[in-house]
Amino acid sequence: MKKRISHILIVVGAIVLIIGAVYLILYWTGVWEKINSVEKLQMAIKYLGFWGRVAFVSLQLLQVTFLPLPSPIIVGAGALIYGPFEASLLSLAGILMGSALAFFIGRVFGEKVVVFMVGEESCKKWQKFLNKCKYSFILMMLLPLFPDDILCLVAGLTDMSWEFFMTSQFIARPIGIFLVSYFSSGTVIPYQGWGLIVWGILLVVSIILIYLSSKYNEKIEKFIKKFFVRQ
Repeated sequence: MKKRISHILIVVGAIVLIIGAVYLILYWTGVWEKINSVEKLQMAIKYLGFWGRVAFVSLQLLQVTFLPLPSPIIVGAGALIYGPFEASLLSLAGILMGSALAFFIGRVFGEKVVVFMVGEESCKKWQKFLNKCKYSFILMMLLPLFPDDILCLVAGLTDMSWEFFMTSQFIARPIGIFLVSYFSSGTVIPYQGWGLIVWGILLVVSIILIYLSSKYNEKIEKFIKKFFVRQ
């Protein structure tokens, strides 16, 4: 019992130190004060030079766990500062670390902590969905329509394995992040004229993919289990 308590205290202490360090970086660099304004955020990160990259990665880490900020907005802001390729790499580093931390929190600290962080209604809704359609998780990580921060926390409450979770992240996150970085500026697909039609089609296709993954979840599950269930 004492060993278990000591283990929990060590884990909690480590998480607090990580969060505290990230917060201090954002506070020290001035990014924290400008976090609610995209324009001011861009200016703050750009002004910091090298440390702006550290602040940007830290911001991406926190948005998966504790900050209610949409990832596409931060990725898009980074693309305007560093260019789409570098912004994608920086975002990927922060988001992968944040996703792993969120899953860890859900897995180790359980439902009470997750409910405290995201609310009981959201927790129950997404927990029910992931328990039923676990293998739709990869698609949900690909699309900006879903609350990835909540999904990563709640995934830790399900029977999803670390292996499947991290593989999903390494498959889906790079695709989603690079697409957002290169397309969010509107230079590839504009937000007017014919571009609106293309964006509408992409939205419909995304919804159809989620529906099909839910409808044929059992078949998808059998197929994917061949790769993730060890004999």
